Amino acid sequence: MAIDTHPSLPEFEYIRPATLSEASEFLANHATEARPFLGGTDVFVRMRDGALAPRFLVDVKHLDGTGDLHFDPRSGLIIGAAVNMNRVIASPDVQAHYPLLAQACRTVASYQLRTRATIVGNLCNASPAGDTIGACLAFDAHLHIHGVSGPREEPLSSFFLGPGRTVLKPGDIVTAIQFPLPPAGCTGVYLKLGRNRLSDLSIVGVTALGGPDAACPSGYRFRLALASVAPVPFVPAAAEAYLAGNALSTETIHQAACLAAEACTPIDDVRGGARYRKQMVRNLSERALLTIWKTLAAQPAA
Repeated sequence: MAIDTHPSLPEFEYIRPATLSEASEFLANHATEARPFLGGTDVFVRMRDGALAPRFLVDVKHLDGTGDLHFDPRSGLIIGAAVNMNRVIASPDVQAHYPLLAQACRTVASYQLRTRATIVGNLCNASPAGDTIGACLAFDAHLHIHGVSGPREEPLSSFFLGPGRTVLKPGDIVTAIQFPLPPAGCTGVYLKLGRNRLSDLSIVGVTALGGPDAACPSGYRFRLALASVAPVPFVPAAAEAYLAGNALSTETIHQAACLAAEACTPIDDVRGGARYRKQMVRNLSERALLTIWKTLAAQPAA
């Protein structure tokens, strides 16, 4: 079998619309042969490898609001679709209020690639292994979408339908992601298991966020999000409820980690087996939750 050692991109037409309405209309009218792109870190690789061959690539990274990164102490953080991950990492507002998001971005590929890669692109790619998706789910983010009927918003929790599949319709363009104010006193961690320490897709990804909450019997509320262990990244609700309803201890955290593992539906593939992935979800979830618990316990009382 001959192997092409110098693959190239198939021919395509580059479209640069002047407005969001023009972009949505073009994408809707060419639904089967046009794709929007931002950084292009996914679409160009898939085109090079023969997985995609769109006739048109529609550049949306210059359109209204897509380059904005803005924090408001009353409403939270908005990150435009064209804001690259290195800019997110370097933002003083992200570092001060959403350090978990910066941590997740740092695990994506290399510095050079992160000058092109975007959080919104990572979300729209809808990979079960997306590194930034867990932090976005933990912070209850929602998306700003422009379609042929105008703008709308979509909770990230209902955005994913399956590997590579989302609720986006022909003509839809995600223009930004918005994060509400983080819970007071919260702290978070993202633990990623890959085949190497840098630049690899996750075999398992565990995101955890926790903080004090007097409304919970335990006195704390935790958010968990799991990647690479189901058709879509997801929140193990039973584990979260267990943590909220029981006094925190090492045994409580262990049981919650077991519940997180039970919620997974991983597959066997070249990067890891299903049984291994379940065990690692349990181990990484327990490690992440213990880390957060110790950090919270060390904080001075309010």
